[in-house]
Amino acid sequence: MLGGGNFTAQNKVLPGAYINFVNAASAGAAMGERGVAAIPMVLDWGPEKTVFEVTAEDFQGKSREIFGYSYDDAAMIPVRELFKNLTKGIFYRLNAGAKAANDYGTAVYGGVRGNSLKTVIAKNIDDETKFDVKTFFAGKEVDAQTVAGASSLKDNTYITFKKTATLAETVGIPFTGGTSGEAVTGEEYAVFLAKMENYSFQVLCCPSVDENVKALFAAFTKRMRDENGVKFQTVLYRYTKADYEGVISVENEAEELESGLVYWTTGAEASCAINKTTENKTYDGEYSIKADYTQIQLKEGIQAGRFLFHKVGSEIRVLMDINTLVTYTEEKGEDFSSNQTIRVLDQIGNDIASLFNTRYLGKIPNDAAGRISLWNDIVTYGKQLTTLRAIEAVKAEAITVDKGSSKRSVVVSFPVEPINCMSQLYMTVVVS
Repeated sequence: MLGGGNFTAQNKVLPGAYINFVNAASAGAAMGERGVAAIPMVLDWGPEKTVFEVTAEDFQGKSREIFGYSYDDAAMIPVRELFKNLTKGIFYRLNAGAKAANDYGTAVYGGVRGNSLKTVIAKNIDDETKFDVKTFFAGKEVDAQTVAGASSLKDNTYITFKKTATLAETVGIPFTGGTSGEAVTGEEYAVFLAKMENYSFQVLCCPSVDENVKALFAAFTKRMRDENGVKFQTVLYRYTKADYEGVISVENEAEELESGLVYWTTGAEASCAINKTTENKTYDGEYSIKADYTQIQLKEGIQAGRFLFHKVGSEIRVLMDINTLVTYTEEKGEDFSSNQTIRVLDQIGNDIASLFNTRYLGKIPNDAAGRISLWNDIVTYGKQLTTLRAIEAVKAEAITVDKGSSKRSVVVSFPVEPINCMSQLYMTVVVS
């Protein structure tokens, strides 16, 4: 019998065919998808002090089930603002409260919205030994069951039934006692931030107007970016003192909710492609924006690192896509104040880290062949960015992957020049 099978090294003894089957080499690092943000909120319904993810499709189809209000309810304006652009939200309910209840059940979640529940019980017209038990939420029927007794009732999305209750006909018994809890403090926000260390997103939203909470978010952002290498930006309301490329400070006030524009801005920044900008983007949200600025005020706002909305005819548009960085150094020049530049750099950092962690860490030897493989993947990735017109053309010879100071480390040099969208036109017209 001839030899055969797979081979690791060309050291077989028997004659025969030794064949390995492997995938063709694919593009180096996968381009991470955008459109994800993390948002802490005070809610009247939903999982308490728990992280839950909601897609745009989920929100449109199951808003009442998730948040306790219909999609078009005024209470959902902040969430609608987010999903004007957002693909997925990582939500966290900061508050916890008492659960509403009646003789037949208890609301699944605490919050005042539980008081909108009602149980209606009637004799079944086909079998008088059974009851039709219906659940109404905000006047709409959301569940109906036909049972002989309460022990047969199945819990639904809104109610945990009391299985020992005695069923009796009723035109409707409302739930009472639901509360949304006390005002949240910095401690609840700190718990939220700790949980976010295990999630991946492009933008972190801070809707609070409390200076201490805003300082907490800014410090968290700086620590995660600079010490942990986790690249994202944070949108806050009027916090230019951060003076940092990872923090965006929304300046405009909304008439209905002072810091309301952080929601739209969060969604817009998170979903903005790396070869695009939110500059001059039309605001299509529902808030009434205070945007009566003079040219001098707009200029001063830009120089101070304020993310501003301004009037262009009858529309409200983003003035410039900038962050709060205004103190420039040799390491971080004026380019770092552009959110488009930061998006490109953050995307590179996150994608290359993902590439290394999934394909090389603990798998590929740190020898010349291994480093060449990593170099090839990075060059391929750079060409992808060039094709997207996110960076200027990559020179392969400028990218280097060398052995580090230890046998386990590699050192990569990856020079890039991010491209920004056109913003200013200087033209000379010669009249003859």
